[in-house]
Amino acid sequence: QVQVVESGGGLVQPGGSLRLSCVASGTQISIYNMGWYRQAPGKQRELVATITDARTTNYADFVKGRFTISRDNAKNTVTLQMNSLKHEDTAVYFCNLHRAAPWREYWGQGTQVTVSS
Repeated sequence: QVQVVESGGGLVQPGGSLRLSCVASGTQISIYNMGWYRQAPGKQRELVATITDARTTNYADFVKGRFTISRDNAKNTVTLQMNSLKHEDTAVYFCNLHRAAPWREYWGQGTQVTVSS
């Protein structure tokens, strides 16, 4: 059974940094595209950043230049380094694994990030 667990969330002041980690078990992440999504209260879940199995990255415009996604297949881990955090980055952040053929998709339970002074 595949399990996805996020960690690293917390309370941080504006301008601060956090590093989120996502560890998968029950599968090898090397065959998956990985992503971070977030959902703020009253809003829909939105894409933050993705990294393909070939390590191609993609970022939402609102995090470009501030967030960095990376993966370590040997550790079955994907990381989101978040710098220059803003109030509007406050949300629950979710880790996602997906592959197209055959279709597989897994989500973690999320980790809360709160940016507040």
